[in-house]
This record gives sequence, C-alpha cells and structure tokens, in this order.
Amino acid sequence: MKAAKPRHLPTSVEFAVWRAHIESFETARSRIESRLRRDSQLSDGDYRVLLALSEAEGKAMRSSRLAAHLEWERSRLSGQLGRMEKRGLLRREPSPEDARGSLVVLTDEGARAFRGSTLPHLGAIKEIFIDAFTPEQLANLEDAAAALRTHLGMPAR
Repeated sequence: MKAAKPRHLPTSVEFAVWRAHIESFETARSRIESRLRRDSQLSDGDYRVLLALSEAEGKAMRSSRLAAHLEWERSRLSGQLGRMEKRGLLRREPSPEDARGSLVVLTDEGARAFRGSTLPHLGAIKEIFIDAFTPEQLANLEDAAAALRTHLGMPAR
C-alpha cells in the first residue's frame, strides 16, 4: 500500500503550477532587466532606487526607510547606494532629523537617468509581459497577486 503524501506538501499539480510560474516569471524579469540595462545603462536595483526617490517627498528619503520600502537588507542598500553615488545618480547627506542616519537624495543626473529610462522600460514591460495576456488573464493575475500579497502579510497595492 502506497503511503499518503503529507498534507503540508504541495500536490504534483500544485508543484507544477509553482514551477511554471517561477520559471516563466524569472525569464520575463530577466529579459526586462536586460532591456533596461541595454537601453538606459541602469540595473534593476538602480531603477528601483531611482523610482522610490522620484516618488518621495522632496526627492529624498532616509536610508533606513528606503531599505524598508525596497524590502532590502541595509547592507545590500549600502552597496547599491555607493555604486550609484559614484555615478552621480544620488548623494547621501546627514539626516537633519537624526545625526545617526543619512538622507538619500536624488540628484539632477539621477532624475535625468530615471526619466530617460522610463519609456523604454515601460515598453519592455508591455512587450515582454503584458502583451502575453488577454485583459481577462491580466485581471486574474491581478487577483492572484493581491491574494498572495494578503497571504504574505504585505500591504495592498
């Protein structure tokens, strides 16, 4: 007699759905990131930091808040900011509210790089990801993403 699979493990069908999703999503993400780098010389990390700063009040954010916003470890953010600061995309300065913290500020060069990357990046997202789906499928993906965010305790978008 064959032993029953424990209930806390996915079925073979559930696991196949997981793999299909992860493999196809990672391929799409990799292709979009390659296009971003080719078209704008920005990495995905650069873009995410620039997007957050461009949306922040005063085009600046405390580094600890930026790390939390991006859901990155502070050490990862520190290395990313160092590389971007060397390229003139941002600057770090002491926080006026707390001398122990630093403020990350979008520079004019960073704002130009972000603006210049936005249309090509959105075009790649549309071509590589969005165009693969019907409007109904996109709505289903939106519902699935919302359900997953809720399950993971993430804020709604």
